[in-house]
Amino acid sequence: MGTLLFASFFSSPLWYYLLAIIAAALLIGFMLVSAIFSVWLERKVAGRIQDRLGPTRVGGKFGWLQTLADGMKLLVKEDIIPASADQMLFRVGPYIALAGSFTAFLALPFGNMLVGLDLNIAILFMLAVMSSEVFGIILIGYGSGSKWALFGGMREAAQMVSYEIPMAITVLVPVIVAGSMNLNEITLQQRGIWNWYLFHDPFTFCAFWTYFTCAMASCKRAPFDLAEAESELVAGFHTEYSGFRWLVIFMAEYGSMFAVSGIAAIMFLGGWSLGLPWELTDVFAGITGNATAGLWIGNLLNMVVFIGKCWFLVFVMMWVRWTLPRLRIDQVMMTCLKYLLPISCFLLIGVATWQLVLPPSVRTIAQLAIFGLTMLGLVLAILKLLATAKDVPGTGMPSMWQMTNVTGYQGAKQ
Repeated sequence: MGTLLFASFFSSPLWYYLLAIIAAALLIGFMLVSAIFSVWLERKVAGRIQDRLGPTRVGGKFGWLQTLADGMKLLVKEDIIPASADQMLFRVGPYIALAGSFTAFLALPFGNMLVGLDLNIAILFMLAVMSSEVFGIILIGYGSGSKWALFGGMREAAQMVSYEIPMAITVLVPVIVAGSMNLNEITLQQRGIWNWYLFHDPFTFCAFWTYFTCAMASCKRAPFDLAEAESELVAGFHTEYSGFRWLVIFMAEYGSMFAVSGIAAIMFLGGWSLGLPWELTDVFAGITGNATAGLWIGNLLNMVVFIGKCWFLVFVMMWVRWTLPRLRIDQVMMTCLKYLLPISCFLLIGVATWQLVLPPSVRTIAQLAIFGLTMLGLVLAILKLLATAKDVPGTGMPSMWQMTNVTGYQGAKQ
């Protein structure tokens, strides 16, 4: 009797609803933990680039618990709503932005079939739901009852809508190569680092950089953070927010950063592939002699590799933010409409022509050549970094460090 009840439960719709709740809880939990880590990493990256240490007080030498301490502070902080604000819109705006960011994780595969919702049009689904974040931004700006927040919201709406166009076009470049929009299938086609779509042809190589630039702009990252331009708009569209709702807004931003990095990793960098010509789930299935065990063990490693790639791309976004100066709003829009949009259209036409006209042998030779040149450039860059790190300060720019024999400088010989 008990066996029959057990079997009936697992075959009933309640079991699928329970699985859906568990999967959603795991995804939202990962998204929030990833946001906590990203905030800590952002402060550390900013500190190192600005020649300081960053957080060190809470959580030991590296300040591991600083973000948790800030989160606790925001949870107990008074949540103030301005008198002129629209009560409903002000309250619901941050959650709409968070929902748009979180929903994209449902179709993001972390391993071989390790995905919340396996869709044949997964890439279009992710781009569509992430674009809904702009509704939350508009409601946040409009509902705040502040002209600064409204200006910031309108700027962000124009920027996100504009940059989503070249971003979607550049994503179609590897889709044409793969012949599929299923993210799991696209990743499986890139086994072996030389088969990553980043190296497939000149058009996919350029499409990666174009996509990544558009992704930074769509996530409101500097130098495209005009919606939060503190020197112009106080704090932009979230000026009037404090406490937990302010926290939700930034969780949505960091969630979107990981999601667009996940798309970049899958479409151009082999997804969860370590660069080996074998799928790890198949390898461990053969070693253990059990397909289920191989799937679990292989996907555990796949998940670590995929998350590592995504966090590296998030780190690059932070690196760019603390390196380049902010652009003006007219420069931001001109960069998209005058440059990135035509470039993305050219890349789309180019890759379609490349696939149709050139024979497979020529395409293979070009792919290996691009891979070899990229690896050579990477090695030379690493050697240059190592050599620069060993140089005495001032070797590259001696005038910055010279303290004698400089006219007008203290201690200089007159």
